[in-house]
Amino acid sequence: MSKDNKKFIPCIYLKNGNATRSLTDSTVISDDPVYLAMQYDNGDADELLIFDQSIDDDEHEDAISIIREICSRVSIPVIGAGHIRRMEDIKKLLYAGCSKAAVNFSRADNIALVKEAAGRFGKARIAACYRAADAIAENKQLILDYVQEMILIDETEIRNALKIKEVPSILSLPEVSLDKILEFFSLENVSGLTGNAVNDNAGSLTDLKRLCTENGIAVSARSAAFGWEDFKKNSDGLLPVVVQEASTDQVLMVAYMNETAYQQTVETGRMTYYSRSRRQLWIKGETSGHYQYVRSLTGDCDMDTLLARVDQVGAACHTGSHSCFFNSVLSLEDSKKNDPQKVLENVYETIVDRREHPKEGSYTNYLFSKGLDKILKKLGEENTEIVIAAKNPDPVETVYEISDYLYHMMVLMAEKGLSWDDITEELVRREQKPE
Repeated sequence: MSKDNKKFIPCIYLKNGNATRSLTDSTVISDDPVYLAMQYDNGDADELLIFDQSIDDDEHEDAISIIREICSRVSIPVIGAGHIRRMEDIKKLLYAGCSKAAVNFSRADNIALVKEAAGRFGKARIAACYRAADAIAENKQLILDYVQEMILIDETEIRNALKIKEVPSILSLPEVSLDKILEFFSLENVSGLTGNAVNDNAGSLTDLKRLCTENGIAVSARSAAFGWEDFKKNSDGLLPVVVQEASTDQVLMVAYMNETAYQQTVETGRMTYYSRSRRQLWIKGETSGHYQYVRSLTGDCDMDTLLARVDQVGAACHTGSHSCFFNSVLSLEDSKKNDPQKVLENVYETIVDRREHPKEGSYTNYLFSKGLDKILKKLGEENTEIVIAAKNPDPVETVYEISDYLYHMMVLMAEKGLSWDDITEELVRREQKPE
């Protein structure tokens, strides 16, 4: 997304594990903030703002867990705000997967954190929340040096906030008309809109973006690299579509598109097909709620078939099966079993099984029976063995020692209740770069 594009940013006000109406209205609008975040993500939002309204550290830890899960489930950047008292709170938000941490400038002791946080994590990952424009004016140079973006959270201060030209602001609004959207977005120092004005219109963001584009406002909109005319259609003028789940690579179904279905899929981000039997368009999930949200569309070498990678809600098949492909016709044992991910997962599953179902004479059970200290001691020993082996010009010994280390590491993971998903999700978060 271009930095010049104006952003629509839904906001989740997180309190006691629920999403509430606003910072001042504790009415619960959802008891599943993660699912709500995924709806916003699939509704053409550009970013997501989460305000943690925790009142103590225990509640804050629970909120961080929810934020971490949200960050792992959505594809859009997440800005974390609220309950920032010290550097550790900023670190927790960023390590949970947030693209930015927003420091509340209404707390005088927070302002001093900005310089330290920008020095440690980079200016691009720090935002400043403010209620009154005076707080910005008093700290103008600090903001210019160490803050990338500001977030106005007091809706009565909008006019004063618009006078601040130096750093772009996201404006929190209770409600807004199209005229107001165009007015605010015409200002260079307004980078986005958030609050219930966006939340209440989350299902219509595609339409709002189209209207913005028609009025010369630059926004991020879905667009396809190829038009319908670039594909080779079958004798019925339709394009076959193979649908694959993005998170698992499982093939879910095969369907067909006509030109309208293709254009509607690209524009809305929801998989839309053409029914050959009913001779009409159908949006997957429109009656069942089992929508498919586009993650990518790819044409094959002949441009006569489309591969759609999607986020699948519920079951893809009308039978209730997750995938339409479940009737085994022929199954030959795969001779190639060295897929690294599968090998590690299989070994880990065996270790967990040993822990839950002890087997006499099992070395794994011996380690579990001796407890955490023994497991850590062995892990340390294996780490040292890797160092020694690496000094040997023959790499085979290093392979042996690394394999031993990975095994003992997975024993530790099982002991601590961690899975490979926990590790890979953390690695994915570290790969993400702020815009």
